[in-house]
Amino acid sequence: MSPARKTDRRLWWLLGAAAGLSVLWLLVTIGLLGATLSAAQRAQVWSVLHDRVMLVTLTWAAGMAAIAWGLRRWFDHWVTPSVQLAEEAQVVLRTDVVRELPAKGNAETRVLVGLFNQLVAQREALRRQMDDKVREAAAGIEQERNRLAALMAELTQSVVVCNLDGRILLYNQRARLQFKALSQAPGVAGGSELVGLGRSIYTVFDRKLVAHALENIQQRLLRGAAQPSAQFVTSTEAGQLLRVQMTPVRATTAGSEDGPVIGGFVLMLENITREFELESARDRVLNTLTERSRASLASIQAAIEMLDFPDLDAAMRARFMGVVREETRELSRRIEAVDGDSADSLRTRWPLEDVLGADLVAAAARRIETVTALPVSTAEVDAALWLRVESFSLMQALAYLAERLAGEFGVRFVQLRLSAMPGGGARAGAEAGKAQLDLIWSGQAMSTETVMSWELDPMTVGGESQRLTVRDVVERHAGAFWFERERTRHQAFFRFLLPLAPAQEQLEMETLALPGSRPEYYDFDLFRSTERSRALDECLLSELTYTVFDTETTGLNPSDGDEIIQIGAARIVNGKLLQQERFDQLVDPRRPIPAATIPIHGIHPEMVVGQPTIDQVLPAFHVFARETVLVAHNAAFDMRFLQLKERRTGVVFDQPVLDTLLLSAVVHPNQDSHRLEAIAERFNITVVGRHTAMGDAMVTAEVFLRLIPLLAEKGIRTLGQAREAAQQTYYARLKY
Repeated sequence: MSPARKTDRRLWWLLGAAAGLSVLWLLVTIGLLGATLSAAQRAQVWSVLHDRVMLVTLTWAAGMAAIAWGLRRWFDHWVTPSVQLAEEAQVVLRTDVVRELPAKGNAETRVLVGLFNQLVAQREALRRQMDDKVREAAAGIEQERNRLAALMAELTQSVVVCNLDGRILLYNQRARLQFKALSQAPGVAGGSELVGLGRSIYTVFDRKLVAHALENIQQRLLRGAAQPSAQFVTSTEAGQLLRVQMTPVRATTAGSEDGPVIGGFVLMLENITREFELESARDRVLNTLTERSRASLASIQAAIEMLDFPDLDAAMRARFMGVVREETRELSRRIEAVDGDSADSLRTRWPLEDVLGADLVAAAARRIETVTALPVSTAEVDAALWLRVESFSLMQALAYLAERLAGEFGVRFVQLRLSAMPGGGARAGAEAGKAQLDLIWSGQAMSTETVMSWELDPMTVGGESQRLTVRDVVERHAGAFWFERERTRHQAFFRFLLPLAPAQEQLEMETLALPGSRPEYYDFDLFRSTERSRALDECLLSELTYTVFDTETTGLNPSDGDEIIQIGAARIVNGKLLQQERFDQLVDPRRPIPAATIPIHGIHPEMVVGQPTIDQVLPAFHVFARETVLVAHNAAFDMRFLQLKERRTGVVFDQPVLDTLLLSAVVHPNQDSHRLEAIAERFNITVVGRHTAMGDAMVTAEVFLRLIPLLAEKGIRTLGQAREAAQQTYYARLKY
């Protein structure tokens, strides 16, 4: 958006002064001439000029127009370039932007630009030297931070660290997945509306529950406990049951008169919903066994006492012996049933974990070689597959089958193969999202009855017997198992169908493993956050948390039925853009996408088919943006789309809004354009993914971070000051 550039006010002042001086000069000249003429001469002159006043006025106006044109050209050549260069120089001086200022205007200004660029180059050289020294000094600290991030990422338990306000300042990957499971809209927001740096833990846990646990810890500290902790169990809105262990983070200060100072707390989360259900089921089984066994034991005891009588006749003795046998058999059946339930419970408690398929195959090969001494080779192993399996029991099953092949069929070597389930074939469809793990050998034929017996027999591996069978292992993985022959290769194989790790989680793992990147799941600066009791308008811009967002739409007229087709958002916490905490969602508009708009945003109709509707996406985005300030470029456009959905979705975005278009006009009122690309060019920001919601949101966030120090230079430091200054700009008149 680039309307005609606003004319410098000083030009209007100069034109006004020139007009006033010319009129004054004309009046003084007429007065002086009139003073030298007699009355008759003045009448004669007036009679000549009376009918020519309009000509004189037009001549004066033409002269003023020429003066205005000349002044405008003079301003464009001497004044405006200097003002624009001053604004661009302020960007270079007050931010970390590095760019050469373009030479423009008169020769003297061009010389000054060249000198300024040389000074900037010298400054950058000195800054690079200082940065090198700082990097050397900070290498040790950075190494410790990296170790902490790596340690947290590898932990198998969900860990969340909060300050006393309940704001999250650290969490690990396991916690991220845990919160995804707790989300009421995991398919839309993926749990990002619950966990994030600067977010409140009280969106998940009751504030009173956490306060009570903190109070208990404080009391234990006062009693001199070295490692105090508290534990509680709570249920979430999604119906999950969580066990939470809390430990304190002690402040760096030595303490106070009231005792040790707590600066925050660590929460270790464990979802015990399934465990609780199993415990309840076991309690019911034991209670039933106890109650029913009591009656059987009483009957057996009474029968034995009657059998002690020597004068008991044969018929009665046989009857009591029958009672003993029947009750004994009943007790045996009950114990076997409990034993079976216990085995089933053991199987259901196996933890399924995400394992790289190539690692599993390598470990299984080593296990088979150790147990059976058979040579094992691998072939056609898809290195990109991630499986969700219980690796130990699966390796036991493979070793068991290999041991029986060697012992009963004389097989001398085996081979392992891993691939994804192909898209076609008779078994496709029902086996979507599965991988094929094959144990291959060459040797004599095997009957179906033999395969069935091996599948159902309790496994014996390395001389150790187990209660589990191959079928138990397969059923636990919700997979399949069968035997096939490849007659062309003279080979046979056992095939296991195993579940793949969900695609979204595979993507998250790949994202975390990007070279040179570290997930921004922690921010210890949040320990310094204060109580947010002040009104937001009084808060410094550098202290606030922001959700920077953008929308892509079917058109530019929200009031005429155009709809949102994509929402992208990122968060800024403590002045840092969090690359990992994003909201990026396509939306099914339930209306055609005009062909003319597709080249702009690149979203084709088939891309939104099956995507959530705005009724599902907007509530999740509202939770994602909770307790933050919204930021957008040309925010009036995006906010109009959101406001028109308030009645339909019941979601109201009532938080403050900042517009980088208006803020750019505040900081640089004399620039020709405040389009996002133009601002990004001034700030030397690389634009990636322009006209995609996520790409524009990220660029807008980078622009906003660079605007904050420039606003501070103009005395605009608080949210209220920024909003007031933005409303004074020309662009604030835009309505949608």
